[in-house]
Amino acid sequence: MTEHAAIDPVIDYLTGLQERICRGVAGVDGEGAFLEDSWTRAEGGGGRSRVLSEGRVFEQAGINFSHVMGDNLPPSATAHRPELAGRRFQATGVSLVIHPRNPHVPTSHANVRFFIAEKEGCDPIWWFGGGFDLTPYYGQDEDCVHWHTVARRACEPFGAEVYPRYKQWCDEYFFLKHRNEPRGIGGLFFDDLNEWGFERSFAFMRSVGDHYLDAYLPIVERRMATPYGDRERDFQLYRRGRYVEFNLVYDRGTLFGLQSGGRTESILMSLPPLVRWRYNWQPEPGTPEARLYAHYLKPRDWV
Repeated sequence: MTEHAAIDPVIDYLTGLQERICRGVAGVDGEGAFLEDSWTRAEGGGGRSRVLSEGRVFEQAGINFSHVMGDNLPPSATAHRPELAGRRFQATGVSLVIHPRNPHVPTSHANVRFFIAEKEGCDPIWWFGGGFDLTPYYGQDEDCVHWHTVARRACEPFGAEVYPRYKQWCDEYFFLKHRNEPRGIGGLFFDDLNEWGFERSFAFMRSVGDHYLDAYLPIVERRMATPYGDRERDFQLYRRGRYVEFNLVYDRGTLFGLQSGGRTESILMSLPPLVRWRYNWQPEPGTPEARLYAHYLKPRDWV
């Protein structure tokens, strides 16, 4: 490990971030408590999973910290980066998905991570990645503007071009090709970040992590008491199916975790506790459900 890419301060930040997000989420829920499950991985490393289930506001919230290592990388990593073959690696990150009970509260996802691969006689290869994105069921313009305003604020100290670049990357990444639709309204997504040098890249990852609660909790607090019935709940469960499809078909983190021998329960805690699929269902024109497709599932500039 070189002094320019030291993993210890990253781990310290990430474990603290997990603590802060758990406190914030539990504080808004008011009833649910996080269950903690520490685990180890036979090939090296482990993690700390925390899951809140059947809360007052959140049906399920999973916030996972992991630090894993090994002698060989899985195919999901080396396929795009053949120079990583034959290197010992370490990967650490915090990943979370929050599924609210009320259909008027969006689902949210966030992830920040660091990766380093080393080989004797060679310089280490390292990078940061992460982001956050929002998946509404019954969208509100006010919420979308707030979410993206905070996302832009996280990027502003690093240059005016950063938010548009990572906002577009998020729109492109969280897209279900087989459905020809985005997963939600996007946010930020970045990966392979090392061109700024270690300190500045680490600072950007911290900024993204630090802004997540500011982006999400005000939306939760605005919508969590909105009345709803069976119709809204049924649509929420149907739309959750899209979340499952993306995570199991496209998500890089899911593929990396499963292929690297990660803990399956922690990797799949992103999936919603209840979900529903229907054959060839289409919303009725002019309904709030149709408005999600026509107005919110369209990449746009919200700020």
